[in-house]
Amino acid sequence: MKFSSLGRLKQVISSFHNTKVLVVGDLILDEFIWGNVSRISPEAPVPVVWVERENFMPGGASNVANNIRALGGEVYVAGVVGNDSRGEALGGLLRKKGVHCEGIVSDESRPTTQKTRVIAHHQQVVRIDREVVKPLSGRVLDEILDFIKGRLPDVDALIIEDYGKGVIVPGLVSEIVKLAKKHRKIISVDPKETHFSYYRGVTTLTPNHHEAAAMAGFKIKDDTSLEKAGNLILKKLRSDSAIITLGENGMAIFEHGKKMVKIPTVAQEVFDVSGAGDTVISALTLALAAGATALEAAYISNYAAGIVVGKVGVAVTNPEELLQRIRKEVKK
Repeated sequence: MKFSSLGRLKQVISSFHNTKVLVVGDLILDEFIWGNVSRISPEAPVPVVWVERENFMPGGASNVANNIRALGGEVYVAGVVGNDSRGEALGGLLRKKGVHCEGIVSDESRPTTQKTRVIAHHQQVVRIDREVVKPLSGRVLDEILDFIKGRLPDVDALIIEDYGKGVIVPGLVSEIVKLAKKHRKIISVDPKETHFSYYRGVTTLTPNHHEAAAMAGFKIKDDTSLEKAGNLILKKLRSDSAIITLGENGMAIFEHGKKMVKIPTVAQEVFDVSGAGDTVISALTLALAAGATALEAAYISNYAAGIVVGKVGVAVTNPEELLQRIRKEVKK
């Protein structure tokens, strides 16, 4: 870690509690059903799962808010839920974790988005999605935008969390990016490749390998094509930086006028990658808001992601755990 000292990263992470972040995007309720498999069903060639327990977790933009709060930041979330028990459950989970939920709007025309994962012996057996992905419009969109306009001047950073469920529409993005730039706020985006043109002018974005290839318009096969894709994204979107996540190969950081920097993964074990991208953008944005450079923020987010993929289910980490992992890696 030649770019920075452990003391510098500790300073950044210890400042997380002084940051305020507004998360805008698709709110998802994640359900986990845990059990065991001992036989195959006589009705079809599928495993029979004996359920032992089940639990609910915030997902999507909700999980980004959850990650930020766990890392010590103050966080506000804006999005939509259905007028149903799942929406009430999600709001209750977030409030219990200390997330400000005044920006969550209820929409009777759609259900709360829910993803149900059935897990047996630490392996996901099947996922069931309940959702309506039509774009928001009318009253609900206006209420979300009004909340953002009122809250944005008071926060340090804006995260746009785009899962393609209907909240992130061109009119909303163009308006909030314009406002955030006016107030000189950090703007981070976890992108959807089909919405590439929406994000022009943001501070940074965190596509994965496949999203970056779709954005660039060609396959990423090696470091040469990876660097070409990253620089093309920077040029097209006029963003300050871009971080392309590469799964087990870590991540690559791109900044204008600088060479690509690749950071290897620090994951010791990988049990579940669910929500790893949420952890990356959460830690990255908190670090930037706390005064880190793009490279320092990328290293911190890489450590955070390495921790959560070693846990089963949509997981989070905290400053103490993060610093402990960084100390351990630095000593190697």
